[in-house]
Formats: sequence, C-alpha cells, structure tokens
Amino acid sequence: MHKKFVNHCTIDLTIIPDGPILIKSGKEGADPTKPDMEFVETYHAGGHTIYLPGSSLKGAIRAHAERIVRTVGEEKANSKNLPWANDPLNDKYEYLKNIKSSSEIYKLSSFTDQMFGNTSIASRIRIEDAYPDNSKVVKTEERNGVAIDRVFGSVAVGPFNYQVCTAGEFKTKLHLKNFTLAQLGLIGLVLRDLHDGWFGLGFAKSRGLGTVEIKLNQAVVQYPGCILSEDKKEICAFGTNKKWRNTHLLGVGEFLTKDEANLYSFLSEDRQDSPVAAQEMELGFGVQLTWKEGTVNDLFERSVRSWSQLLGVTK
Repeated sequence: MHKKFVNHCTIDLTIIPDGPILIKSGKEGADPTKPDMEFVETYHAGGHTIYLPGSSLKGAIRAHAERIVRTVGEEKANSKNLPWANDPLNDKYEYLKNIKSSSEIYKLSSFTDQMFGNTSIASRIRIEDAYPDNSKVVKTEERNGVAIDRVFGSVAVGPFNYQVCTAGEFKTKLHLKNFTLAQLGLIGLVLRDLHDGWFGLGFAKSRGLGTVEIKLNQAVVQYPGCILSEDKKEICAFGTNKKWRNTHLLGVGEFLTKDEANLYSFLSEDRQDSPVAAQEMELGFGVQLTWKEGTVNDLFERSVRSWSQLLGVTK
C-alpha cells in the first residue's frame, strides 16, 4: 500500500514538561563543567538548543500502543481476529520468511507492526523532532543523584549529576498515511494516556521524571486523490464512481476496490461522520478536513468508535 497515497493525517501537537524530563545524549563530552548526563542537543533556528528526538517519541508511543493492543487483544495471531502485538525484540519473524507478496506480509504482521513497521514492511507513522517554541522560555537545571546498594543501603554508584528540562513547550507533528480509522483511534488513545501520565518520556521514568502534558493544536485529514463536487456537498474519488458526504472521515479501505481491500484485510466500509466539512487542499487539488485547537478530541472520539468496533464492542 505504499505505492498509493489515499489518505493522510497530520496531528500538530505541543509537548509540555509536567515536571523534570531528560532525553539523554548518546555520548559524554570532554567538558568537565557539564553534567555527567546531558540533554540531547542540536543546532536549530540559529543556535544550539535541547530538543525531543522524533525517534524517542516514536519509541515511547509504539511501546504504549503495544501495551494497549495486548491488553484488549492478544500477544500472537489468533483465530478470534482480535488485534495482536508481538514482542519486536524477541520475535524472529519466522512467519514472514520466504513471503514475497507485500499484501501477504502486511496481513500476517501484528496490528502494531502494520502501523509502526518491522524488518519487512515500512512504517505508516512518522514523527518529527520536537523543537522548543521560541515564544516560551525553556528552563533547564542540574540535579544530583546516587545509586543505592539494595543489600547494604550504601552508595553503590555516584554521586553523579544530570541535566533536566523543567519548563518550556516543544512543538512537533505526527503523520499517519494510508491509515484505517482503528489505527488512528489507537494513536488517539496513546496520546490521551501520555497526557494523563500513564507513561512518560526519556530517562528515569520510574523515579518521577518524564511526565508531560499534550496540547492538541490541530489535526488535518487529507484525501489527495479526491475532489469536491460542484455544490461542495460530496467528496468524489478520481477515476472511480465513489462518492461520500463532505463530512465523512474515511479509512484506507474506502478508496480501494473490494478485491484490493481484501488483499490487505482492510474494511471496505471504514467511515465515520463528523461535524467538519471538507475543503479543497492548497492549489485546488485534493480534499481535506481540519479539526482546529479545542476540537481535535472529536476526531479521536470518532476514530476510537472504529477501534471499538474492531474489538467487537458497539456503542
């Protein structure tokens, strides 16, 4: 399905530290004035700054998505057609060996691998690095710590010092392409749990670091292969007779023929109505629905309905 581009969702969000956080740099510098553990830095907007790497964000989001799927689904393929999440560190992927068909690889992969990728299929999710919002002050400080010997109660390692960020706002975007509504719903649940403090980011999460708040600034769902009808009341797909109401939120299976959808086990009917009316994309080609700040949860609530339906729960 990476050969086509039928739908795309961009979620613009801000990550706000709700206490100290530390994403450690992968190397120690030679400067004796700097802490033993430094926050990762990069050159951005004309100077050096700390930031939250997209790879760190994606790893945390994937890990919690797998927890959710294992909680309500299974840990391996099952006859109940429930979503499942494997252990990507220990899975040898024997069931994917000698399979050449991309659609067959997709069908045999776990629900989370279908979203985040594995050694045989590419990811549908891309997360940008989160850079500081220049309008907000970023505050960092140094803290001291020691490692205590569990047997003797004495200092085992240390003292050592580390750098943490305690204030600021970091802006990033999450992109999801060729998605089902259930997949989008799972992302919404993960972002909800991150905001509620069910999991954290970075170093020493079990010791109080890493909790953040999530502010959803905007979400845009785009259908690049569609146009609006002349009266603007319908979304029309190029090259087919498929049409939908201009308020419909559409999953990937809606844009495919039944045979194409069956190849990947996509639902051919994967839609939810919404209060948002579609508009033309820039340059007048393509269609998009936009949820502005304060309304993004509406998008996730509608997508979670499809996630619930996948689990056999009706609302």
